[in-house]
Amino acid sequence: MPRRHRPTLRRRRSTALALTTVGTLLALGAPAGLAGAAPADPAPSKITATPRAGAATAALSPAGRAALIKSAQTTAATTAQRLALGAQEKLVVKDVVKDADGTVHTRYERTYAGLPVLGGDLVVHVKSGRTTVTKASAATLTVPSLTPKLSASAATGKALTASKNAAVKGSETGSAPRLVVWAGSGKPVLAWETVVEGVQRDGTPSRLQVVTDATTGKQLLAAEQVETGTGTGQYSGPVSLGTTRSGSTYQLTDGDRAGHKTYDLNQGTSGTGTLFTDDNDVWGDGTAANRQTAGVDVAFGAAATWDYYKDVYGRNGIRNDGVAAYSRAHYGSSYVNAFWDDSCFCMTYGDGSGNTHPLTALDVAAHEMSHGVTAATADLNYSGESGGLNEATSDIFAAAVEFHSNLANDPGDYLVGEKIDINGDGTPLRYMDKPSKDGDSRDNWSSTLGSVDVHYSSGPANHFFYLLSEGSGAKTVNGVAYDSPTYDGQAVTGIGIDNAAAIWYRALTTYMTSTTDYAGARTATLQAAGDLFGAYSPTYLAVANAWAGINVGSRIALGVNVAPIADQISGVGQAVNLQVDAYTTNSGAGLTYEATGLPAGLSMSPSGLITGTPTTIGSGDVTVKVTDSTGASVTDTFTWRIAYIYASTTRVDIPDNGAAVESPVTIAGRDGNASATTSVYVNIVHTYRGDLTVDLVGPNGTVYSLLNLSGGSADNVDQTFTVNASAQPVNGTWKLRVQDHASIDVGYIQRWQLTP
Repeated sequence: MPRRHRPTLRRRRSTALALTTVGTLLALGAPAGLAGAAPADPAPSKITATPRAGAATAALSPAGRAALIKSAQTTAATTAQRLALGAQEKLVVKDVVKDADGTVHTRYERTYAGLPVLGGDLVVHVKSGRTTVTKASAATLTVPSLTPKLSASAATGKALTASKNAAVKGSETGSAPRLVVWAGSGKPVLAWETVVEGVQRDGTPSRLQVVTDATTGKQLLAAEQVETGTGTGQYSGPVSLGTTRSGSTYQLTDGDRAGHKTYDLNQGTSGTGTLFTDDNDVWGDGTAANRQTAGVDVAFGAAATWDYYKDVYGRNGIRNDGVAAYSRAHYGSSYVNAFWDDSCFCMTYGDGSGNTHPLTALDVAAHEMSHGVTAATADLNYSGESGGLNEATSDIFAAAVEFHSNLANDPGDYLVGEKIDINGDGTPLRYMDKPSKDGDSRDNWSSTLGSVDVHYSSGPANHFFYLLSEGSGAKTVNGVAYDSPTYDGQAVTGIGIDNAAAIWYRALTTYMTSTTDYAGARTATLQAAGDLFGAYSPTYLAVANAWAGINVGSRIALGVNVAPIADQISGVGQAVNLQVDAYTTNSGAGLTYEATGLPAGLSMSPSGLITGTPTTIGSGDVTVKVTDSTGASVTDTFTWRIAYIYASTTRVDIPDNGAAVESPVTIAGRDGNASATTSVYVNIVHTYRGDLTVDLVGPNGTVYSLLNLSGGSADNVDQTFTVNASAQPVNGTWKLRVQDHASIDVGYIQRWQLTP
């Protein structure tokens, strides 16, 4: 029997980042024999919970958001220093999210020696002066040479070959290859990124991103960037529309949503086509024969998606900048697809088989436009496990928009594309309760999931979302019957679609990066659930149970659990306030806390609050132990790094310039005095076994050589140097300068102002 054609909902964008590296969250420290155990009693039908107000995203005006982005970019260099990034690395602000409690999450992309870094994105979280970081890649960012051995023309040839192998017709490069640093997997390398344009087999535009090693010519990535997926609409029925009057006619221009426009492409495949107009502001008749009908569904879908993100999360448009996208209906002839395109910031819809089944249903619109939200936030790479999560994100919010809109003609469900009859037999495109019912999707995670097409590797995440929303087992929602199994055979209790979607949205916008995989998504959603509902609350535990239900991680162990603590970065003299979040499933049992390895100046209270002011630079492991009154206990270990951080200093911690570095160079100094003989205390930790030069530069430019070591063991300097300052002016600024093993001047580190 021939395999039936399964068109897919896709999106198109102009850029993509790379794959790899996100950590996993483990269930910690259960009493023996109880890890992963499920409650013996039947679970309630639904967990009810109200999100915490403080963790909700603060509604920002476009001007307010722009001001936060500008401020973050102004301080990007200082942030890079605090994160101990290399001297050639720079941070470029992509977005800033601020919580109601003042916590700020800044999403950055990186450059290295001026080159874009694919897979170098990270998110910096600052709460009450405390900094934590989520990185797409933990690899040290360095390349041996910035000169490519492979020419740009050779890279173009390889990209065109890759495009032909992918069966793209009419392949041609849209622009010259650009030199980048690839950090998507393994050791970072210099690479060429080429985008090849053409047409896919089903008529969908193609933009194939090809990344080629600039030294060896090896193909590192080949990823398709076109990712598929009152009036009366064919699917939405009678609805209100946002229109604008122009003279004696009305236009499908939605003034209430930043002027979103809906166009008729008239079966064309380029340009914007013709803006839909009408003489009496009554649009469509519910049939495919009326060209306005598709326009009604398209315009309503765009408005409903805008309203969902605005009403629920305070998001002001797809990019959260108050700018409208636009929509194009009637693309091509019998085109069985729809896609979002970042390059035009627009949605495009085909008319389906025989031009009678347009792909303009509400969940299709929400699916495609949510690809735009993903691109503006985590930008999940569209291949491997992150590609499946990308697709699932659009399915998740498609369901959420349907439930939020509450249309009589299209009530909320956990089916994808159920209205458009894309298979020709009345079945939906995808099922969230048991994804394998479509014949291709996976129900659960496995080690081979990353090799599956992203529209089918999305299945486990869709299954997770259904379990989290509604729970396992047989039930009927809005007239649709579901029966969702679990991988571990244990029940999952749902928390409701609103809470489940809120957790996924926060995880997407706050913790996920371009390389997030399924294990990383578990970590991100547990962090989000902790923020919104409390670590180890019933809602938090439900998230872990739903992941276990698709074979990602284990259920939270009975006994004592502690929320994983991210590695910390604090400054000498800056107050610390860190609460350890823990929970015990032993009813009524109290908790006690203790910590070992805390930096000097810090202490922990009996309630698990770490406070104080760090006094000494350095880095070390801290172990927290939490015990309940039954004797059950758990530990968690993390790294705490203390650095000198001064508002007036341009550099504090200086990473080494290249290979074989175990830790950064750190410099500490103390004020000198105005006497003729000036004493300078210097502490240097330089673990590379090589050359090290330290100089003191006086206000008049005189260089006082303090240290000159060549090779041998690691250079650990902790001593006082004395120099004759009689020739130097009082009130001058002294500078400490360090050169590393390659005699590369890494800059002026610390400054002293000598006063009488």
